Amino acid sequence: MTDPVLKIEDLHLSFPIFRGEVHALNHVSLEIGRGEIVGVVGESGSGKSVTAMLAMRLLPEGSYRIHHGQVKLLGENVLTASEKQLRQWRGAKVAMIFQEPMTALNPTRRIGKQMVEVIRQHQPLSRREAQQKAITLLEEMQIPDAKAVMARYPFELSGGMRQRVMIALAFSCEPELIIADEPTTALDVTVQLQVLRLLKHKARASGTSVLFISHDMAVVSQLCDRMYVMYAGSVIESGTTQTLIHQPVHPYSIGLLQCAPENGQPRAPLPAIPGTVPNLSQLPQGCAFRERCFAAGAKCSETPRLAPTGAEGQQAACWYPQREKAHV
Repeated sequence: MTDPVLKIEDLHLSFPIFRGEVHALNHVSLEIGRGEIVGVVGESGSGKSVTAMLAMRLLPEGSYRIHHGQVKLLGENVLTASEKQLRQWRGAKVAMIFQEPMTALNPTRRIGKQMVEVIRQHQPLSRREAQQKAITLLEEMQIPDAKAVMARYPFELSGGMRQRVMIALAFSCEPELIIADEPTTALDVTVQLQVLRLLKHKARASGTSVLFISHDMAVVSQLCDRMYVMYAGSVIESGTTQTLIHQPVHPYSIGLLQCAPENGQPRAPLPAIPGTVPNLSQLPQGCAFRERCFAAGAKCSETPRLAPTGAEGQQAACWYPQREKAHV
């Protein structure tokens, strides 16, 4: 088997605060193989975006503390890499698609100028060749009249168009890995579907790996081969997308799926998981989900570790996995 594109092993990260620490990631392990599309789902505050930002070392230096664990990108250690190495990797080996393209694009520069600059930063192309490549990328993203779009400013484009420009920009230097941090959250449902299809098609065609972060199980189920479910800074379940959608074993994954509107009854109130995510600066002993869990028992005062459960390749961090029936 070839080396994974991204491998995170037993990572524990905290942010120092006044008289304490926020434990944002607790023993997180995940990996992405070549050409794979992997999803990470969970509520707000579960550590999804911190995991993504750390994979590119985009968190401000000195603002966090790594207690143990490692992050490897294409076999290279990200945590000990120099700033010069990181600049060479960002864009060329690993690229990011952010949630809000308006904050990622420079509002004072035309789209074409920004794209040409990025392409020429990492590839030995002339200005004309880079311009032609940018137009081709925009056309692949099904942007009509790509030449005219090159001359526009970001504010002149709709949200869906801006996000397509961001995807084209991410693929412009042919990276090995693209990290997409909730790239469709700000878009309406029809545009969301178009953008997801384009992202999937382009990733498959170029053999690029994708780490897709979302809080929406339905979005992940359409796009990803495998997925990880995170809660309170820990991975609590992982496996193939089809297995986790149809046969989840962790009570939290089951709760997330039951909360989806498409699984509800007409006019009936949507079921919700009771309670809220625990305070990450004062995590409870044992399983972090136990206060909200319908299957909690005596053993939950000890912290469970990920272990093979249920179907092949499926892992769950739970003392009482639910295996009796299909849940959806």
